[in-house]
Amino acid sequence: MNLELFIAQRIHFSKEGDRQVTPPAVRIAIIGIALGLAVMILSVAIVIGFKKEVRNKVIGFGSHIQITNFDNNSSYETTPIAVSDSLLQALQEFPGIKHIEAYATKMGILKTDSDFQGIVLKGVDTDYDWSFFRNNLKEGEILTINPDKSSIDIIISKYLSDLLNLKLGDSVRTYFVQEDVRARKFNIAGIYETGFMDYDKLFVLADIKQIRRLNGWDKDEVSGLELLVDDYNDLDQIAEDLYFNLVEQQDRHGNTYFTRSIKEMNPMIFNWLDVLDVNVVVILILIFSVAGFTMISGLLIIILERTNMIGILKALGENNASIRKIFLYISFFLIGKGMLWGNVIGIAICLIQSHFHIIKLDPSTYYLDAVPIDLSVLSLVLLNIGTLCASMLMMLGPSYLITKIDPAKSIRFE
Repeated sequence: MNLELFIAQRIHFSKEGDRQVTPPAVRIAIIGIALGLAVMILSVAIVIGFKKEVRNKVIGFGSHIQITNFDNNSSYETTPIAVSDSLLQALQEFPGIKHIEAYATKMGILKTDSDFQGIVLKGVDTDYDWSFFRNNLKEGEILTINPDKSSIDIIISKYLSDLLNLKLGDSVRTYFVQEDVRARKFNIAGIYETGFMDYDKLFVLADIKQIRRLNGWDKDEVSGLELLVDDYNDLDQIAEDLYFNLVEQQDRHGNTYFTRSIKEMNPMIFNWLDVLDVNVVVILILIFSVAGFTMISGLLIIILERTNMIGILKALGENNASIRKIFLYISFFLIGKGMLWGNVIGIAICLIQSHFHIIKLDPSTYYLDAVPIDLSVLSLVLLNIGTLCASMLMMLGPSYLITKIDPAKSIRFE
């Protein structure tokens, strides 16, 4: 039988009548552990959720990797590349790539009777992955692209529809400034809203054949190819390998292919998301410190209250190591109780926010309309293990106070 564990259980679960005896300092320590763990769970869940939501929105508009003309600048008026069957076959067989789609962009102006707004018309083909816009579609339907017939349907954002007072089914004229001004009439087939205002205020989706006709491009000419990868964690390596694989290749016009990842196209956004990891580390360290110090004070109070008992145990022949184990077991019980409540509080708040979106955000500032939550089982397990290990390690120092207690004096201690 483990004598130290037995004594620790008797001390921890000792009762005075029907009331469990728990000193105020110990209750504060338990509350500190509970609130600390709950805040850590929320912090990690919010940051992971925020990074994933913002990242997915940027990827939804631009995919993981884009292959364009090397001569293109940052404008949406692009020099085309000719896409051959051999290039598509090579990309389909490239390790890590799961989907390929062609696109074309052209700048224009949406014009109503009373207002106008500059936009980027993004043409997509039959191979376009609509999952992102389908998830963010507020009204109408996703475009149906016919390979043999040009469609005049478009999908605009709710921001543009509200700004220009347009509704589902309305017709709108779009003007394109080239050598001469050209106009096209489109029908609004769908309205989307992602909350990512930088893109919502710009992008209008249409049939790629419309842009080819405006620019006088052939059927195999596009602004670029968008590629989706199997695993986001492999994005940098795949983009680098693909860049060196295509950099010496040319299309039928002699144009060189230029490969960039979404991180390279949006460095400010992704650098900002990386900085959030630093914020989480700082928060975790601060909370660990506060919770640890409250637990240390609780253990010291327990030791002082049990000074008489410590003296008796020493007089009976128990060594310092065994007595220290007793109080470390007590600390373990208290930390476990605090962690249990911390998990209940943290997970409950995460579930409530995830399902009901109680805490709102300003999309124009945060790109999201509500605080996002993404709590994985792995994150939860690591947080609990880290909290338990860090707290128990911090208990080792104050437990050495037991070695300074003199049995002769402590037995008379009141």
